[in-house]
Amino acid sequence: MAHRYRWEDLPGPVLGVVRDHLGEIGNAVPAGQGQSCDVALTVYRAEQSPVFLKGVFGISREMRWLRNEIDAAKTVAGLAPAVVFHRDIGDWLIVGFEYVEGRPVNLEPGSPDLAVVASALDRIGAIRAPELKPLGERWKTSWWQRIVDEKPHLLNEWRLDELTGWERKVPELLTGDRLIHTDIHADQFVIAPDGEVRVIDWGWPASGAAWIDPAFLVLRLIGAGHQPDTAEAWARAHTRWALASAEEITAFAVYVAGLWTYRATTEGLARLARDYATWRLRAKPR
Repeated sequence: MAHRYRWEDLPGPVLGVVRDHLGEIGNAVPAGQGQSCDVALTVYRAEQSPVFLKGVFGISREMRWLRNEIDAAKTVAGLAPAVVFHRDIGDWLIVGFEYVEGRPVNLEPGSPDLAVVASALDRIGAIRAPELKPLGERWKTSWWQRIVDEKPHLLNEWRLDELTGWERKVPELLTGDRLIHTDIHADQFVIAPDGEVRVIDWGWPASGAAWIDPAFLVLRLIGAGHQPDTAEAWARAHTRWALASAEEITAFAVYVAGLWTYRATTEGLARLARDYATWRLRAKPR
């Protein structure tokens, strides 16, 4: 997590630019979002809508991720939060986003929010984004080999040759020209009081097959209480997950299980991915 600056800690030139764009600031409250940013504040103004302020200090991958969010506001206009302003100020990048008031979606079985999520994913999957780096180019690491080298107890009863065989298939199987969010989970969907939905945190977009974001969602559905077969059945009926072959889904599941096992911040998330991959490999479902 980046070092967090409070409003009063920001350098004068940054404060000046923010005031130039937003006017006088009545209050600036630290926000729970924007974990990779040095600044994440909800900025309140008299008689005007609040603004969600993000900022990064120094050339870094975090700055690149924030620039990705600026671009996404245009690519996914009406679904991603709009950009109010953005400025480079010395070594700082400061961005003011539309403040999205609302709640995260509920992904539990029977939730009425599932229809909203499906609609949002359909809108994302309809967008062509061939200019973005393909996800398959990112996903070339053999995470399972690293796990065997560094955390061999996590391999359990699986065979390394089987897992790495699936991993090698992944880059080609992900091929496509559609926009992918790549970090789909309940907190990324914000439902406003009027029922409108926004999809936030576009720091890691990619191009690839339209079924990839729905495949990420299947994992989150299982984590929210769905059984693997019912989660997949829902995705097949309501999202572009239905475009994927059994081979593509299984390869995806094995790769994500390795990736999350090696890099996930919580063991629960890693275990979820491993359990799903095990189910795919053993049950060999559609």
